Amino acid sequence: MSVSVLILAGQREGVVDPLCASAGVERKAVIPINGKPMIDYVLDALSAARLKLPFHVSGFGADYDKRLIQSPSAPGPAGSAHAALTDGISFPCLVTTCDHPLLTQEMLDIFIERASETKADFCVGFAEKSVIQPAYPDVKRTYWNFSDTPVSGCNLFYIANEKGLAVIEFWKQAQHLRKQPIKLARTVAWGLLFKYLLGRLTLLEAFSYVSKRLNITAAPILIPIAEAAIDVDKPSDKVLVEHILAKSPS
Repeated sequence: MSVSVLILAGQREGVVDPLCASAGVERKAVIPINGKPMIDYVLDALSAARLKLPFHVSGFGADYDKRLIQSPSAPGPAGSAHAALTDGISFPCLVTTCDHPLLTQEMLDIFIERASETKADFCVGFAEKSVIQPAYPDVKRTYWNFSDTPVSGCNLFYIANEKGLAVIEFWKQAQHLRKQPIKLARTVAWGLLFKYLLGRLTLLEAFSYVSKRLNITAAPILIPIAEAAIDVDKPSDKVLVEHILAKSPS
């Protein structure tokens, strides 16, 4: 199966990213991680996974690398994703971000294989707290505390077909609540919020709610690799990622 790729690499215009400022670069995608531009790690992982070339990129110049082709962008990651995904990208499509230098072929293979097996219209990658915390006890992550397993997002999305775009539309409306699980749950349904607050909502139940609300099939995909949930959002993330990469075999 041929899977297209969309890399989200935009950033808010007029806002100085502290990571860019400290690195002396204008775009987050090229922040050096152990001397190598961050987006290069992502490109190398995608290439190793033999996903469909060229890779679409939004919010960053495709002339940076011959493996890239330009897609349109819009305000916010959800807006950019929607603009790009409705501009001729073929499905199924993997969506990821430029700030995931720990991305590997293994993570991609696991995620895509499991997502494809679900036959769902839309899938999201997660790593469980029980996987992340033992490996990196000091890492601060935003967890969704479901009753069966707390999880953290991995910046990996699988849109199987055009029906999956309904999730992107919803994301556009609620993207400012990305780091606030309770408020985000409230936008879906009050019943969902109450079950979540009472600690009675399972991960699959949450996706069932979303599926019914949007008239699609959506599924969570658990990736059993702690590093899948570690991206570079702040200086401490960069230090950790550089430490992890320095220890890993090249």
